[in-house]
Amino acid sequence: MASPADPFSRRPWHELPAVLAELIRPRIDAIVAEMGHAIRAEVPAYRRPLDSAVGRDLTEAIRRALWQFTELIENPDSLQDGHSGHFRHLGRIEYLNGRTTDGIQAAFRIGARVGSRRYAEILQEAALPPQLVVPLHEAVLIHINALSNEAVKGFLAAQLRSEGEIRRARRVLAERLLDQPRGENPGGQDRATLGPLAERAHWPLPATVACAVVRPAGRLTVPGAEDRLLTVVRGNDVVLLVPEPEAGGLLDRIGDAARDRVAVAGPTVDLPEAWLSLLCARLVLDDRAPAPGDPLVRAGDDLARLHLLRGAPIGRLLGRRVLDAFEGLPDGRAARLAETLDALLTSWGRTAPEVAHSLGIHPQTARQRLRRLDALFGDRLSDPRFRFEALLALRTRALEPGGG
Repeated sequence: MASPADPFSRRPWHELPAVLAELIRPRIDAIVAEMGHAIRAEVPAYRRPLDSAVGRDLTEAIRRALWQFTELIENPDSLQDGHSGHFRHLGRIEYLNGRTTDGIQAAFRIGARVGSRRYAEILQEAALPPQLVVPLHEAVLIHINALSNEAVKGFLAAQLRSEGEIRRARRVLAERLLDQPRGENPGGQDRATLGPLAERAHWPLPATVACAVVRPAGRLTVPGAEDRLLTVVRGNDVVLLVPEPEAGGLLDRIGDAARDRVAVAGPTVDLPEAWLSLLCARLVLDDRAPAPGDPLVRAGDDLARLHLLRGAPIGRLLGRRVLDAFEGLPDGRAARLAETLDALLTSWGRTAPEVAHSLGIHPQTARQRLRRLDALFGDRLSDPRFRFEALLALRTRALEPGGG
């Protein structure tokens, strides 16, 4: 017996005489041919030669539907799971072949139209009671709707599975690109290795990328751009891999979509260095995060600062070694001499007027400070290595809270 969910549970077939099945069967080939011709004429997706894969699938589906219809007439209570499974499989095939549910449903409607007409003619030729036309048409409609629904179920199941596989591949691809390389491959992921995964993800590998980071994490919709972006959640961040970021305005659109949150775009890098773009964006967020509603911040505008931030602990150690002469001085004097040393190291001619102009002080004050630096550092002020290390140490010190 059929279950309550059985699409044939209304069973108008109980009102049809079993002899009708015997009258239909000898004509199945002719009806199959007529239905096939009508479907191929009216639905462009099926307009293929009969000996093609599409033509053979179409013919087989029509033939099976007609045989099932006659089985239901002969035995309305027979199980139909085998036929239902076949039409779900047909729906999966339709999806994999790039066709649509609209085409499937149109084909079934055309088949129902042809079938209803031919079955009514058979009733009339056999001189069966004309009142049988009503349950016959009802049976055709219920039957064709049931088969159409099964095919659509198969189609949607295949679509969901495919979309799920694409989403998984995109997540894996994003994680692979964002993992910082170690050991033998400091340059990052190899394009040849990533190629098969990128194909499964439906994401053509670009030459360059940038990573945009949006905080806090949460659903982010970038209208018209979702398929072009790889998106993963890492901690409290949404990380978006943006292909060819210098073209197409994708970064601006991300900034607009994240206007109620904080958003930073890392610098544009070659694809294998995607992890480096992410690192820069997160350094900006962790150092001086913009406020929600601020425009998208571009980390590439301040790479020198980010470089120092990354190495700040080492920079502080360097500072203790090369700026040791300031140890023991009063804080105010040490700070004034540090800014004077910085101005000296960044000047062209290393003259007192240049330093004075840079600091906005009187030249005589600058001379006094420069003499003090000579007393503290001596010949080291002429050593290029010391000058480089001292400048790094001063720049690192300036990154610290209250350091300028």
